[in-house]
Amino acid sequence: MIYLDNAATTMRKPSCVVEAVAKALTSLGNASRGAHEGALNSNRLLYRTRGKLAKLFGCPGSEQVIFTNNSTEALNIALSGTLKAGDHVITTALEHNSVLRPLYRLNREGGVALSIVPADSRGCIDYSEIEKRIVPSTREIVCTHASNLTGNLLDIDRIGAIARVHGLLFILDASQTAGAVPIDMAASGISLLCFTGHKSMMGPQGTGGLCINGDIDVEPLKVGGTGVQSYLEEQPREYPTRLEAGTLNGHGVAGLSAAVDFINATGIDVIHAHESALARRFYEGVVRLPGVRVYGDFSSRDRCPIVALNVGDVDSALVCDALARDYGIATRAGAHCAPLMHRALGTEAQGAVRFSFGYFNTMEETDAAIEAVREIAGR
Repeated sequence: MIYLDNAATTMRKPSCVVEAVAKALTSLGNASRGAHEGALNSNRLLYRTRGKLAKLFGCPGSEQVIFTNNSTEALNIALSGTLKAGDHVITTALEHNSVLRPLYRLNREGGVALSIVPADSRGCIDYSEIEKRIVPSTREIVCTHASNLTGNLLDIDRIGAIARVHGLLFILDASQTAGAVPIDMAASGISLLCFTGHKSMMGPQGTGGLCINGDIDVEPLKVGGTGVQSYLEEQPREYPTRLEAGTLNGHGVAGLSAAVDFINATGIDVIHAHESALARRFYEGVVRLPGVRVYGDFSSRDRCPIVALNVGDVDSALVCDALARDYGIATRAGAHCAPLMHRALGTEAQGAVRFSFGYFNTMEETDAAIEAVREIAGR
């Protein structure tokens, strides 16, 4: 199988990730739930991994790195923990439902006002529209770093500067970019960064995190056991314990830790360059094919390695099925949990076929995908 669905999850993991998870399954106890070697091993692992992630993302302190099950949980914690009735929040039409649905619920049930910056037919926004929507009750801006449908990158330095000037929190969904595109929270003015471990981080599913830049009070989404301060009736106030009720996925974190080591050893710039080269080669190979329409803004070479397309007026699911059945190529069709983006592109009914490239894909696989699209379009 030629696997080109890396925007959903990377299926090919570095061997060190597999080995780390396997070792953890027989060596880790429960962190903060004992003084024996198994529990201490888990504590040490979590401590080391927090430090690696803080350094990777430019987070000021390892205690500000909170482990979650994925970016969806991290976003729910960040949004529910910082917004209250009467607040106003600004987001964009590029967002995944992991951002949109928590915001819709806060708007519907929590009295939080919501403004959405529209996207044009290429999936781009006008940054001046963010500032136009700022009102006295605006509390924060939340947006994705890159569209999971088009691969368009947002200018997070520019958005961070807007947030800084107006004294707003800036929450970034780095689901598509963490591990593959350099991110510096301090330099970009990111208040809260949400990431997942199973995509471009190349770690296990069920891992992710929330990084907090500075003295920001985030109310816990869930409360419960922490293994420390057990006589308190409330959740402990200190990070990371405050936001980590319950047993953590230590086995997954072991794999995530190994994945960060792999990323650091390989180099984010090297990873980004390789993935970008594959996506650009594919784009240039299909964009002029008769009947093929490609979505997104390819005027910039700095983007995520995603190419979404349609063939004529054929339902995207049928094209996706043909790629899998006839060519052994794994892609994703449909709405991609990005409804507002599809409305902007005019693909609500048809959906789109998404090809997303990862570090372990090759030029040969890319060329095979180009030829498959050529043949499908031809018939």
